[in-house]
Amino acid sequence: MPACWVDIKVDKSPENSTMEGYLTLPEAKGRHPAIVVIQEIWGVNSHIQSVVDRLPSQGYVGLAPAMFYREGPMTTGLHEELDTAIARMRRSTDADILSDVRTAVDYIKAQSFVEGDKIGIVGFCYGGRVSYLSVCNISDLSASVVFYGGGIGMALGDGPSPLEQTANIGCPVLGLFGDEDANPTPEDVAKIDAAMTKHEKTHEFHSYAGAGHGFHCEARASYRPEAAADAWSKAMAWFDKHLK
Repeated sequence: MPACWVDIKVDKSPENSTMEGYLTLPEAKGRHPAIVVIQEIWGVNSHIQSVVDRLPSQGYVGLAPAMFYREGPMTTGLHEELDTAIARMRRSTDADILSDVRTAVDYIKAQSFVEGDKIGIVGFCYGGRVSYLSVCNISDLSASVVFYGGGIGMALGDGPSPLEQTANIGCPVLGLFGDEDANPTPEDVAKIDAAMTKHEKTHEFHSYAGAGHGFHCEARASYRPEAAADAWSKAMAWFDKHLK
């Protein structure tokens, strides 16, 4: 089955009753583990689609939900102004984020080609924060990978920040960061690492010299091919270890 867009029903008003999702799956028949891929602030753009496209060859179903669907269908992309993308992110709330990730997880669990107890999550930038928040709250997730998740120490809307919920993490977490990132800074990463260690959460963190925010995205000036390749290799090894 080729990659396709699917409409995921959400419990919202009629005009926003579906969330788009970009779906890929292996050619082999049977049931497979799945990975939910969470976008940067730019939406489910070509970079995020390329990430999802890689997963079938590794034996995974991939699904990238369009997290900003409340703003309209596929309203974000790298061509848009940074201020516009940041504004959309700031209109997100952690309550809505968790509702949407749960909806995406429930959708993928219900598919006949998915092993329902083998679901991971990976996110980039905004999505890295979402991945961290999600494993603090959604027990159906069995592994998480955080690519340079900014704002983990901050809440969106009411309630505690993801960092303040670290004690609730329910699965192993891999963190991949750039030493030259301004959000999260190396100091931020050290705080997250310390919190996970304090609460005895299974995790590994890796930081890349000469890499800043967005080092995995080939469409950005911050792209660092060697760091990106190594980080992706570590991410897939992490999922293989915990989902297969």
